[in-house]
Amino acid sequence: MKFRFLLIIPVVLCVLYSFQPPTYKLARLKYNGGGDWYGNPTALSNLIAYCNQVLHTNFAREEAVVEVGSADLFSYPMVYMTGHGNVVFSDQEAKNLRKYLTGGGFLHIDDNYGLDKFIRIQMKKVFPELSFVELPASHKLYNQQFRLSNGLPKVHEHDGKRPQGFALIWEGRIVCFYSYESDLGNGWEDSGTYPGDSEERRAEALKMGANLVEYVFTN
Repeated sequence: MKFRFLLIIPVVLCVLYSFQPPTYKLARLKYNGGGDWYGNPTALSNLIAYCNQVLHTNFAREEAVVEVGSADLFSYPMVYMTGHGNVVFSDQEAKNLRKYLTGGGFLHIDDNYGLDKFIRIQMKKVFPELSFVELPASHKLYNQQFRLSNGLPKVHEHDGKRPQGFALIWEGRIVCFYSYESDLGNGWEDSGTYPGDSEERRAEALKMGANLVEYVFTN
């Protein structure tokens, strides 16, 4: 009887562990200006599932949505932003986002094609003293759980430009990572959403996303 009881203990512990409440929730940034902040609707939930599987994170399965100027922004350790079009931060929103980022938060901006000319201007409102700097492929961010020897992967073609990963670095810490000409979010979306994007590219995109999450939570 004692032997049978000992066999049951690991099973019970596994069941209890599987029902542990989520530790964190990742959020999508909702902004004004008319741009499609809601683009790539399945991207973040798929990245969350992937990270929970390969990194053993304990994120809530569903993403949250948070506005730039909301006090709720401070509830999320990492926020994802995407879109194709216009972005406008009010003075209050820029101030709130700066406070969030300098206080330990992290923003990932993923250009879904067409965001670049707007987001650079708006991030200057947030950090007028900083400029985006390109990270080399040797940077620690690209060499976490997965070693991406070429740096940021190219997921979706637009103008034939190379993918570039930019960062805003405040007091020695990356507070914002900007993926440009890559379309990581397309690679995170449900398989088959973009028939021209191969499963190999989708896998590389998810690996990059996992590296980004691991970097944020360990640095």
